[in-house]
Amino acid sequence: MTYAADRLLEEVAYVAYHFHWPREEILDLAHHERQSWVREIARINTRVNEGR
Repeated sequence: MTYAADRLLEEVAYVAYHFHWPREEILDLAHHERQSWVREIARINTRVNEGR
């Protein structure tokens, strides 16, 4: 099973936007590790938006 290219692009853009990591470095992450960073960024954003 392959990972959808559009979903991969979303994840790379999301991490790059928030952490300013280069695209190549994000693409080198294992799928599960990249998803972990996406979840962590979302958690941080939620906390910030809730004023915590």
